Amino acid sequence: MNEDRISDLPEALLLQILSMLPVKDVVTTSVLSKPWRSLWKLVPTLKFDYENNQSEDETYSEIVCRLLLSNKAPFLESLHLGFRFGECRSVEVGMWIGIAYARHVRDLVLHVESVKGSFIFPTGLYNCETLESLTLRSWVLVDVPSPACLKSLRTLRLENVDYKYDDSVYNLLSGCPNLENLVVYRGNLLEVETFTIAVPSLQRLTIYDDNDGEYCTGYVINAPSLKYLKIDGFKALESCLIENAPELVEATIMNVSKIINEKLLETLTSVKRLSLALSPLELKFSCNNYSGHLLL
Repeated sequence: MNEDRISDLPEALLLQILSMLPVKDVVTTSVLSKPWRSLWKLVPTLKFDYENNQSEDETYSEIVCRLLLSNKAPFLESLHLGFRFGECRSVEVGMWIGIAYARHVRDLVLHVESVKGSFIFPTGLYNCETLESLTLRSWVLVDVPSPACLKSLRTLRLENVDYKYDDSVYNLLSGCPNLENLVVYRGNLLEVETFTIAVPSLQRLTIYDDNDGEYCTGYVINAPSLKYLKIDGFKALESCLIENAPELVEATIMNVSKIINEKLLETLTSVKRLSLALSPLELKFSCNNYSGHLLL
């Protein structure tokens, strides 16, 4: 006789286990036994990916909407949405995210696959009182014509997305007054001339830049609360200016071009731990005020 020990586990633990599974697998558990029929509706983390949510009876959009509306968790802890550009309309994606915002979602990940264009993240969705973590990944166009309103946002990841104007970067970041962690991945795109990061609350900043274009002038960083900085790339940029980072504790600089080596390092005089991986290594900056450890 097979004993069902899993069903005897506390509900909180079962929900935690189900939260680690894709939505399709979570819903499948409803056929296990009577106690499981409604358990899947209480899972606070929903992960949708396009490949594994196909049906002959429903479109991907209909599946996402139905399962979002079926969810009865007290609040939506996390929503991961993956879809193909062109397969879902902006109004549909806006509806999914709108439902999540109404459910007080805390973590939102939007991943877009595309071969022909970028998905425009709806402007109205840059306003949410509860969102604490936001990830925009791949073919997403960040178009923010006026300052965003993401008062609770603590972590923002911008991974190989497009930006309509330099102001879109500024308007997005200026609308995150409590942002602590910013991660930026940028590829070979020419959409922003100067990427300005002016965030008074920012404590951690990571930038990966593989841009080898000719027209990107660089970055300006104004983050008076910044403690940890990692820069990797900058092979073709003309400058990276750190205007204000007096609280900087640790910095890691890797694979930056000769052009910005000297100027960048001159702005790191307050850092306590500095790790460098530069090739060829050409350093010309004063160490008179440097009291920490220099790791080469």
